[in-house]
Amino acid sequence: MSADLTWLLIKNNNSFLVKRSGVQFSREAGNLLNKNSFKFSGIANKKTIDIQAAERGVAVSTKKNNKVVLTKGIRKSARSVAGLARAGHRADLRQAALARVSAILASQKPVKAAPKKAAKGVRANKN
Repeated sequence: MSADLTWLLIKNNNSFLVKRSGVQFSREAGNLLNKNSFKFSGIANKKTIDIQAAERGVAVSTKKNNKVVLTKGIRKSARSVAGLARAGHRADLRQAALARVSAILASQKPVKAAPKKAAKGVRANKN
């Protein structure tokens, strides 16, 4: 079945569709921005890239069930995803894929504790 026909059938009714406040989102695999549109659809398009958070790093998979977990850091993971996007898997969504990888890896970083500020002034130094 063609991608256009598939999109016409699923665009208004599918199990992944989320309609809230007049905006439509989609939770399907392969949809990098979670927008309900033909360009970002993981179901309607033949070649998709799915980026999900893994226990340590990012899990990148394609529609052909090739799954790889990237754990080497932000720069190397971004380079791998950019190369995959350019190599025939939705080069038009390269920026969205890089943004998703960056956001996932940034959310996995441990939060640093803020240093305690030293007390200043005359009253702070009194005992």
